[in-house]
Amino acid sequence: MNKYTKIAPNVFIAQCDEEHKKGDIITITTKYGKENEHVIHNLYQKKGEFYYYSITRVDGFDSRERARNKAEKLESYADSAIARSNEYLKKADEGRDFLSLGEPIKVGHHSEKSHRALLDRNWNRLVKSVEESRKAESYRDRISYWDELSDKINLSMPESIDFYRQQLDEAIEYHTGLKNGSIEREHSYSLVYANKRCNELKKKLEMAIALWG
Repeated sequence: MNKYTKIAPNVFIAQCDEEHKKGDIITITTKYGKENEHVIHNLYQKKGEFYYYSITRVDGFDSRERARNKAEKLESYADSAIARSNEYLKKADEGRDFLSLGEPIKVGHHSEKSHRALLDRNWNRLVKSVEESRKAESYRDRISYWDELSDKINLSMPESIDFYRQQLDEAIEYHTGLKNGSIEREHSYSLVYANKRCNELKKKLEMAIALWG
């Protein structure tokens, strides 16, 4: 059975127990049992009895689409949480006219039990309203992360070769400028950080070429 295997953040390749050729269409089963059709690109590596291939979805679905869907789901969750928060807040108005009179609880009176129960219900509703509001805030905080990913090119896409090649060219030019003095160093670690970025982009470009070249 063909399976997905993760090799980098948001980058999945196919683990196959049979050899395939570039252009072959295979079916990959998710851990939830869903089947997706993919086009084989390159043999990334052979390890033991398994072949590992770079793949793209036949239906065109990619990590950017996945990120957009995630953001939309979180938006829906946030809207639902706000709706529940407002509903609890509305219910916390039960007995408002009576409570607005500021009547104290009459200990020993037949109204004591119902008065306490009303206060407890409204307090619990207010607590739940705040909880749902915080859930909505949490969902919206996560939306921005997935929105950014929806516009980001990464190693899961064939176009990542050109993207990382351009990024590396710019990084090398910046690093060279820092070394020869044509670009002013902002701090003592500028050259170190620039060199680190070059090395990171070289590795990404090498992986992109291995996957899609």
